[in-house]
Amino acid sequence: MYSKFLILLLLSAFCTSCGSKPETTRPVTGTITESVYASGVIKGENQYQVYSTVNGLVEKVLVSEGDLVKKGTPVIQLVGKVAMLNTENAGLAAAYSRISANGERLSELENNISLARQKMNNDASLFERQKNLWDQKIGTRLEYEQRELAYSNAVNAFETAKLRYNEALKQLRFQEQQSQKNLQILQTSAKDYIIKSESEGQVYDILKKAGEMVTPQTAIAIIGDASRFLIELQIDEYDIAKIKIGQKILVNMDSYRGTTFEAKVSRVIPYMNERSKSFTIEAVFVKAPQTLYPNLTCEANIVISHKEKALTIPRDYLLDGGYVLLQKEKKQKVSTGLMDYQRVEILGGLKGDENLIKPQ
Repeated sequence: MYSKFLILLLLSAFCTSCGSKPETTRPVTGTITESVYASGVIKGENQYQVYSTVNGLVEKVLVSEGDLVKKGTPVIQLVGKVAMLNTENAGLAAAYSRISANGERLSELENNISLARQKMNNDASLFERQKNLWDQKIGTRLEYEQRELAYSNAVNAFETAKLRYNEALKQLRFQEQQSQKNLQILQTSAKDYIIKSESEGQVYDILKKAGEMVTPQTAIAIIGDASRFLIELQIDEYDIAKIKIGQKILVNMDSYRGTTFEAKVSRVIPYMNERSKSFTIEAVFVKAPQTLYPNLTCEANIVISHKEKALTIPRDYLLDGGYVLLQKEKKQKVSTGLMDYQRVEILGGLKGDENLIKPQ
């Protein structure tokens, strides 16, 4: 009894399936728009993350979220007492190394030069006198040679005194320049403990609090334009060749549900993210919403092409390889054009009055 019932059920299902007719349609003329889907976020124009160039602990946060800042405005101060002390020591060393601070030493060397010059001139006179006497056969040769040796030694002493002065002056100038450079380096390092804004804008977010550790690898704040925003979108590598500057974009945001905003492509960044296999593009609103915030998420359709009168069929009627099914399951080759999520444009292969069969 059970087997008979099962056979009847299978026969009924078979007959029902045999009797069902396949879905059909005809090409229609209408509007079609081809677009590329993208997702992204809203960013402030010139938005950037603030980083520290040194490691340290946050001593004080100097601004609040929403504050307007100018270029060079202090944002966060790090604990930098050691750097300040090192800078003060370098300042003392620089002051001690100045030439003006070593006047006594240079004066002493100058006096030595003056004394050596006087002795050299005196020994020169005595030698000249003894030479004249020797030429007149007066005096001894020993006296003559002693005067000559004394004059030669005086000349050497004078040159040595000048050399010592010049060497001392050269050394003092080097020490002065070196200490000044060291002071500048430490002053620059000390300034690194006060992190400043790189451009004018609004503080979007403060990412660190007092007492937290800061490194050059971690952002401490986000700053961007206070009133101008742009759209940052991620484009798949397969679609990037279709994107051009100035193309129209239709943007939807969860914060403005039911409203579509128009934008246009303003920049294509010619670099692919190897991890996500995507490109980044930027766009600007044609007419921006009244209120925007950084990092609002959005979805967009970038209009690649648009045609008002196009012969189209549903996309699910198109077979792989560019064929459609006609009556009696005859395959017909067609050439296609624009394509959206539902329909595809037919450029050739159909007249427009054919009945198409939906592939099973």
